[in-house]
Amino acid sequence: MKKLFFIAAGIVAAIVALSMLGPLVGFAFSALLVYLGLHNYVKSNSGFGKVFWVSLGLIGVFTAISNIPALVGLAAILLIYVLYKKWNNEEVTFGKSSIMKEADPFTNFENEWAKLTK
Repeated sequence: MKKLFFIAAGIVAAIVALSMLGPLVGFAFSALLVYLGLHNYVKSNSGFGKVFWVSLGLIGVFTAISNIPALVGLAAILLIYVLYKKWNNEEVTFGKSSIMKEADPFTNFENEWAKLTK
């Protein structure tokens, strides 16, 4: 039953990812425009160059806003990745898991409290 769920969820996620292919390409192009605008704005020395690169970056931001449905496609691609890892019985981690243990405020508070009360 678990494998059937993985197959069904994978098929649905693949259909969603393929249907969002257009907005994904537009979103990637928008990200490229924003990157080029920011990168070249920092390197530019002339006033006209700075205005041009800022306007190009703003065009990229506005086109990225219009391609917000691409986030659904990105979530579907992420779901496909997680399902693939789970299908192969691999652990799914995003970043270092030790950071999450160190970031637990209650553990740090208990350790500090133990030091103070000794």
